[in-house]
Amino acid sequence: MDKTLIVTNDFPPRPGGIQAFLHNMALRLDPDRVVVYASSWKRGAEGTAATAAFDAEQPFTVVRDRTTMLLPTPRVTRRATELLRAHGCSSVWFGAAAPLGLMGPALREAGARRLVATTHGHEAAWAQLPASRQLLRRIGEGTDTLTYLGEYTRSRIAAALSPAAARRMVQLPPGVDEKTFHPDSGGAEVRARLGLTERPVVVCVSRLVPRKGQDTLILAMPAILAAQPDAVLLVVGGGPYEDDLRRLAARTGVADSVRFTGPVPWSELPAHYGAGDVFAMPCRTRRGGLDVEGLGIVYLEASATGLPVVAGDSGGAPDAVLDGETGWVVRGGEPGEAAERITALLGDAELRRRMGERGRAWVEEKWRWDLLAERLRELL
Repeated sequence: MDKTLIVTNDFPPRPGGIQAFLHNMALRLDPDRVVVYASSWKRGAEGTAATAAFDAEQPFTVVRDRTTMLLPTPRVTRRATELLRAHGCSSVWFGAAAPLGLMGPALREAGARRLVATTHGHEAAWAQLPASRQLLRRIGEGTDTLTYLGEYTRSRIAAALSPAAARRMVQLPPGVDEKTFHPDSGGAEVRARLGLTERPVVVCVSRLVPRKGQDTLILAMPAILAAQPDAVLLVVGGGPYEDDLRRLAARTGVADSVRFTGPVPWSELPAHYGAGDVFAMPCRTRRGGLDVEGLGIVYLEASATGLPVVAGDSGGAPDAVLDGETGWVVRGGEPGEAAERITALLGDAELRRRMGERGRAWVEEKWRWDLLAERLRELL
């Protein structure tokens, strides 16, 4: 029986969008034909226990390396080839092409017949720097297929590849569990718990880092409040930018209209999306294009929940929005544009309903996990 070896640094219980992407895909493959080789999450007893508990619940085999970051070193490459042979794997899926895809030729020599490497936003950044660009080209040459999230990342990465490798690229974005994210996900309970039942709510679900644009939303709040005095910005998630955002809300004079939930368990995320009337994350590109949004699965999760979305124009974020149909794309870092679109949505229930319904239908048509997992199975 042919098996697939998944080689990745991005796997739960380590949190993050790429981690969720890989885990959801792995769960939809035949568990008897999957072996995951992943880095450890955290050092210490707590991290070890959490990782062991997670791995024990999986229907497939998970092998953890002792390091918290897999790199294509001789030791890691040797371990990967040992696992390939020991488990009889004929295909390999690199959860992130850079840098682990550099192990491709060694794994092919060890017996792998199909090598698939998935690219994200950081590979688009690699494509812009001379040294990493050459490594990305080597990864393209050493694998059968590089997958991409959307047109933005494809165009940037393809420019670094040989023409033959660029032609072999195939789109494989993350999907949305439309049965988990849906309009009746429990938003009313969250609103009631937070005392927001009668208030217009703009919700942003994301890690708190500068690229995501929560600061733009805070700066947009004075204009939003001028039109909707009871409006509130619900900031869902944790991250290193939280203290700066709280200070910004105080300086801007809108602290009473901004609520921070902190980190929220994954099981409660659908209800927190559902607590909003509008979803907004006006992400922006930073560091000369090196810090960029690869796709923005949060926009699709919000659409599945039936919310209109306001997205930033960073990287591949516009690929997750049908501009003018499921929401709008605004310039990242422009509070005025964000405020204009959010205010229009908060003031028009019919527009919100129409965009929310179109977004839900689009997710069901194109972004369901089962459709995307079938594409991966074909590639492998």
